[in-house]
Amino acid sequence: MSEKTRVIEVYEKSGGFASVFRKFVGAKSDYNTQDLSILRKLLSNEKARLLNIVKTKEPKSIYELAKILERDFKSVRDDIVLLKKFGFIDLVEGHSGKRKTHKPILTANSVTIVVRI
Repeated sequence: MSEKTRVIEVYEKSGGFASVFRKFVGAKSDYNTQDLSILRKLLSNEKARLLNIVKTKEPKSIYELAKILERDFKSVRDDIVLLKKFGFIDLVEGHSGKRKTHKPILTANSVTIVVRI
């Protein structure tokens, strides 16, 4: 994978903080979150662990990822949805027998957090 950095900018806005998540350095589309709660969720220990397992173990499906993490499928799927929304993970559709699978793959390999005050 080529070097792709995810940039998260946190800045003060109207007496509070807002965050802008950029797809990659130099990307044009931004996502406003309006507070830091999503940033806290996005940068949890479980999400970091999940990203590390996707990188190192390359699970073939979300189900396999949940087994490796020893977490329930729904929680892992919810984490994947959030990470996908902000461009850290993509899902590649495949098949295992008659079942449809979704293989998680990393789309970024570093995160930069900028706090503007």
